[in-house]
Amino acid sequence: MQTDLSGVKPEYFDRIRECFPGLNISSIRTDQGGLINDVVIVNEELVFRFPKNNTWARGLLANEIKVLNLVRKYVDMPVPTFELQSEDLVVYKFIKGRALQRDDILSLGEAAQDRIAGQLAIFLHQLHSVPADELRRHDIPQSDVNRGHDVWVRLFEDVRRELFPLMMAHTKEWVERHFEPVLNDEGWMNYTPTLINGDVTPYHILYDREEKRVNGIIDFGTAGIGDPAADFSCIIYSYGESFLRRMSKSYPEVGKSVERARFWAGSLELQWALKGLRSKDGTWFMVHIGSARDVSPIGSGWK
Repeated sequence: MQTDLSGVKPEYFDRIRECFPGLNISSIRTDQGGLINDVVIVNEELVFRFPKNNTWARGLLANEIKVLNLVRKYVDMPVPTFELQSEDLVVYKFIKGRALQRDDILSLGEAAQDRIAGQLAIFLHQLHSVPADELRRHDIPQSDVNRGHDVWVRLFEDVRRELFPLMMAHTKEWVERHFEPVLNDEGWMNYTPTLINGDVTPYHILYDREEKRVNGIIDFGTAGIGDPAADFSCIIYSYGESFLRRMSKSYPEVGKSVERARFWAGSLELQWALKGLRSKDGTWFMVHIGSARDVSPIGSGWK
């Protein structure tokens, strides 16, 4: 049988053959939609991930290897287990499932929604609970998503300068209200550091629609030491605050970080709009499509 290599970069195919010379390839497909890695899936059994460049992408891959080798000791949720790891490539067994969409959750009954919320809550609780001495011993770095006070202030200034001329009056007012807590209190975004994923988004949560369960979590490229609110903000943005409340049944400490999570979630589209405007890459204006608009105002508490 002749293998269809359309869409697979020749250098990737050569590297796969080099690493697995005896592998009988009956099917091969690519997923180059990621921002950090190109992905090649062979025989629906092995996932080959190649960093998109030899600089920052390789650095994130090296970080991911380090994090996952620690994380799998502490979480019950299936995560990638490496068959091979190197500077330019990692290989792990394929975890079946599709991106967990908000519609997948909302189409289920209450009990089934609670089960999925429980799965994700337990995963994040276990991840956030990895002991600090273990993080030090394994030399886990700061998460790539971390933002200090100066960065948040600079984001507001950039939005005012670059995006306000394109905004309607009520949108400008929303931005100013949203940033008030950070602008008025330098310590408002302070947090107790934990191990975080940093990118708990639908396409990294693999869902089995027949069994109605999460089969695994992939992509820890932005993982590291950071604010657990960053992970909760991903949940709010993709699935809504009402789903985060479901998760709090299994992870009650969510409420301690929810105000920061609301702020973080609200900043995402502004960050993407800036990237789109500056890079003239229209894909940044599309990333919000299908996300939730279910979030309470900052300062409304958590009851």
